[in-house]
Amino acid sequence: MTERLTAADVQSRAGLQDWRVLAGRLHATFRTGDLARGIELVRRIGEIADELDHHPDLDVRYFRVHVRSVTHDAGGLTERDVRLAGRVTAVAAELGVAAEPARPQQLEIGIDALDIPAVRPFWRAVLGYKDPQFPGDDPATADLIDPAGRGPSVRFQRMNGSQPPQPGTVHLDIHVPHDAVRARVQAALDAGGRLVTDAHAPSRWVLADAEGNQARLCTWEAAEG
Repeated sequence: MTERLTAADVQSRAGLQDWRVLAGRLHATFRTGDLARGIELVRRIGEIADELDHHPDLDVRYFRVHVRSVTHDAGGLTERDVRLAGRVTAVAAELGVAAEPARPQQLEIGIDALDIPAVRPFWRAVLGYKDPQFPGDDPATADLIDPAGRGPSVRFQRMNGSQPPQPGTVHLDIHVPHDAVRARVQAALDAGGRLVTDAHAPSRWVLADAEGNQARLCTWEAAEG
């Protein structure tokens, strides 16, 4: 089985200055400036992916291309992702396309529940989502994912009845670059939010809006024991 790398190992690698680890995936956003150059970047990434037999997810917009890589059969990041990322960075530099390291973001919807197997089938059906295919995942409690790869994943958090928030609530987990999270926390506070807890920082900060709806800003730091 391919050896999985920790987020800290991947993020510290030389040549990956354009990339950020978010929620166990390697992300990079490139500002292409126009669609034609974005399509050319995608074409070149496609050639690299075929050569390495390792294919990332791509999101092409008018001004930007977002690239996301993970080794599915390992259930995480491996040397294959590192090699791919390094090659993509080199091609982007060759094309004169700048990266925006603070822009990548990964959104997850969190469902707090006392009995995850009881509520998970509902969310799977109502969203049209599917079970993940990573090794080691428990099919009764694992995250749900969009089969089209566009919508946010759904994560289930088991409550014990004594922890806030109360069971039956929904919160957002927003995974952001580790070197941009503090600015995002401050922006949320400046916008009228309040800090619920930073007890688990720098892995996550729990914030709430004026009516108590919660969001968690998450990074890879301190998340791996």
